[in-house]
Amino acid sequence: MGLRLRASPGSAGAMDRDLNILVGAVGLSALGDWLALVPLTLHLQEATESGIVVALLFVAFWSPAIVLAGPAGLLADRLDPRRVLVLVSLVQAAVAVGLAFVSGAAAIVVLAAALGLGFALAQPAEFALVPRVAGEERLAVANGRVETARYVGFTVGPLIGGMLAAAGGLRVAMIVNALTFLVVAAAAVVVRCPNMDSCVLPERAEGRAWTGAAYLFRDRVLAVVMTVAFVSLLVMTASWTATVFFAKEDLEIGDAGYGVLLTSWTVGMVIGATFFARRVASGMLAVTALIAIVVQGAGLAGPTLWVIPAFAFVFFLVGGLAHGTKNVVIRTLIHERVPSSFHGRAFAAYNALRNGAELVALVGGGLLVTALGARWTLLLAGVIPMAAGLVALGVARRRLVEPAVAGAPA
Repeated sequence: MGLRLRASPGSAGAMDRDLNILVGAVGLSALGDWLALVPLTLHLQEATESGIVVALLFVAFWSPAIVLAGPAGLLADRLDPRRVLVLVSLVQAAVAVGLAFVSGAAAIVVLAAALGLGFALAQPAEFALVPRVAGEERLAVANGRVETARYVGFTVGPLIGGMLAAAGGLRVAMIVNALTFLVVAAAAVVVRCPNMDSCVLPERAEGRAWTGAAYLFRDRVLAVVMTVAFVSLLVMTASWTATVFFAKEDLEIGDAGYGVLLTSWTVGMVIGATFFARRVASGMLAVTALIAIVVQGAGLAGPTLWVIPAFAFVFFLVGGLAHGTKNVVIRTLIHERVPSSFHGRAFAAYNALRNGAELVALVGGGLLVTALGARWTLLLAGVIPMAAGLVALGVARRRLVEPAVAGAPA
């Protein structure tokens, strides 16, 4: 499977310190993304009153991770990931300062695309850095902590962004956003790889930009998991559109209840990523990922069968728990089954697959809610992933426990 990273007994303290720095940087980066997007969204909505312009903002920010996945992953594989993070974070800080002093919608959308380009480059670099800092024996623990930090950032970022926008407008929020990028750059400068002489792999990254995508589907185990994950996300993310209507019109729990419903899902994600995913044995990662997709789907579909608020809160908590577990075990599965020199490209391809499916599902969700209503949309968003996961478990259960062969191509 490529380079094996082993922790030496004397490096435990250094490893914990560097992993803590990396985890903190990931959380701060996630916080900064939403700290920027919320004020930018509010500003464009007030300035243009156009839903199309607001949609363009999100497309501009997220689409580089889809379009440029191959080159971004290749950069992370061929260079020191820390250097990539430093350079990208410094450029993003400069872009954030620029956003603080522009007002036109076109300029904001263009600069948001520049921030999105930085996001596209930073994600595979962070993924490639995790096993080099944590070592292979602690991959599940490290990935759990990374995902938990990301969820905390996703939760706190919109709150802080909204507060800063209300207190000082776009300028104050973007200056604070620029400071978060500078802190991430500083973290990338000081973090080390205790299990290696340096953070640069000894073998040269071979292959082209999209070789990582090929690994995801040539490996028999990864191919099953990636296919089910893609099919699930094509419909599951429709729940983002449907949930607000389901909460207010079917459950009749109002704005506050809708917030609690979303929070119960997020709390479940943190619990799953922190406590459950790390307990999954290496040979059971693929099976666990598929089971988690089934349970995640049940978390969405269950509340539509018995429309009671308390029932919905419990199901969303369980669905979120499965969601957090799934994200961590898939990260660890890619780390284990893809050679180290392809980690950046493999994760960039997975990220592009995930983001592309979610963009399609968001559009489809709006159409389904209009045509079928929120309750039926949420039911379909849960049942289809459940069916896909169960079919894969039934058809490919023997394939899912195949071990990765060290040093062999997928």
